[in-house]
Amino acid sequence: MGRRVFLTGASSGIGEALARHFASQGATLGLLARRGDALEQLRGSLSTPVETYVSDVRDAAGVRAAAGDFMARHGVPDIVIANAGIGYGTLTEYVEDLAVFQEILDTNVMGLVNTMQPFLAPMREQRQGQLVGIASVAGYRGLPGNGAYCASKAAAIKYLESLRVECRGSGVRVVTVCPGHIATPLTARNPFPMPFLLTADAFAQRLGWALARRSSQVVIPWQMSLVAKLLTVLPNTLFDAALSRAVARKPRHPGSS
Repeated sequence: MGRRVFLTGASSGIGEALARHFASQGATLGLLARRGDALEQLRGSLSTPVETYVSDVRDAAGVRAAAGDFMARHGVPDIVIANAGIGYGTLTEYVEDLAVFQEILDTNVMGLVNTMQPFLAPMREQRQGQLVGIASVAGYRGLPGNGAYCASKAAAIKYLESLRVECRGSGVRVVTVCPGHIATPLTARNPFPMPFLLTADAFAQRLGWALARRSSQVVIPWQMSLVAKLLTVLPNTLFDAALSRAVARKPRHPGSS
């Protein structure tokens, strides 16, 4: 019997690449995203059993309903990947950015919790399963003009760490994934250099390897782990001086300008 994989943010970018990766291995998929047309188009291109669910991960009831339907049809997933996320540049001084802060934090943090929650008890009962959260190397330090996104990913890393410890000995493994620069519609807007840029397909393959190794935390590509560690140990005076000179920053939400 093939694996069962439930995946959020599946309609494009990393999510779409992950769906194709697991479909190529014969997995039964549960795909959740906000754009139903893109989900249906993706499903039509996959030769594996696929259930699609149109919902926003901020809608806890909607995610719970999708999770329940998938488990009723196919059983408890072997892998759940909370991938849905958004990112825009934000500046605290602008009142119009407050709503963007809220949207990013709700999506990238509470969306993670909403995705994990329906599956945790069933996985505990079966004493197996992997709960995978997509965080980011942006969660290691705060970057100028990127406060909401960095804060949300830092929170994601710590939430997943807490959940990992809570699940120790239960048979449920919690995996924190910190992508570096991945070529997706989200990063296509970035006006700055993106070292070690990976395609979404290459990222999906490397994540598959990490899950097979049963890693608990992984940075993809690995070179970005060196960058992240360097930023973490850099004294604040040096970090602040270097980053404050950065001119190119993540674009703000179109509605904020």
